[in-house]
Amino acid sequence: MTQDVKEIFSSDSPPAPAALAAKVRTLAPSMTRSMQLVAEAVAGDPAGCAALTVTGLAELTGTSEATVVRTARLLGYPGYRDLRLALAGLAAHQESGRSPAVTADIAVDDPIAEVVAKLAFDEQQTLADTAAGLDTVQLGAAVAAASTARRIDIYGVGASSLVGQDLAQKLLRIGLIAHAHTDPHLAVTNAVQLRAGDVAIAITHSGSTGDVIEPLRVAFDRGATTVAITGRPDGPVSQYADHVLTTSTARESELRPAAMSSRTSQLLVVDCLFIGVAQRTYETAAPALAASYEALAHRHSPRSTR
Repeated sequence: MTQDVKEIFSSDSPPAPAALAAKVRTLAPSMTRSMQLVAEAVAGDPAGCAALTVTGLAELTGTSEATVVRTARLLGYPGYRDLRLALAGLAAHQESGRSPAVTADIAVDDPIAEVVAKLAFDEQQTLADTAAGLDTVQLGAAVAAASTARRIDIYGVGASSLVGQDLAQKLLRIGLIAHAHTDPHLAVTNAVQLRAGDVAIAITHSGSTGDVIEPLRVAFDRGATTVAITGRPDGPVSQYADHVLTTSTARESELRPAAMSSRTSQLLVVDCLFIGVAQRTYETAAPALAASYEALAHRHSPRSTR
């Protein structure tokens, strides 16, 4: 896949105001530093920036008018005027239903009740950001390919491998042939066996994990349909992906590394993919799921005390 970030996130209409903050958080890591300054300004103070002209925002951020316009377009708006309207809408939305004043910056001496509140808020924000930024056209194409696949291979390492195993188990229970590979050597040797009609799914938050990119490249070269689930749609993994499903780029903290925060958004995308496949294959998926429940039912029944 050779689309740039702008093409990946583009749509027929500008994003809704509520989706603007999510898009800034997702795209900021891939922006130039000057564009990041503009994006951070509009996300941090939508009301104040909505009142500024393009020249005023450029002066505020120490950038140029051209940078402001490029940032607006990258965020999905035809021009700065459209971005200002979205900022005004976002400001109004925040004013009418402001989120609780809590952040996910967990201190080592935070009471456990506060830790729970912060993590819950951060999880909610991560899920909302992922839902807002997920391209349903790309998702639909990935669902269609997986629904008719002869075989589905899934690649992931570290925390992403857990997500891959979760997806493989779900697909197996509705009767599809799916394998989650965590060993990079086995992943490549299995990818060599793929062909047109098969699907390969790479899960990598950074978009640059070599042990995940390599088997996806092999699968791509073999003619399989390839899917990347990543927080960096501009990353190297996208070069070998027919379809890119973008996850939220959550903020790290000392006590909560990216491996933890990224898994939440990955699991949401995986669930959306699975449900879509189950819907399209319902006639075979429903009996297969019922059979798997029945096969395991005795394991959940109270043991006899005799």
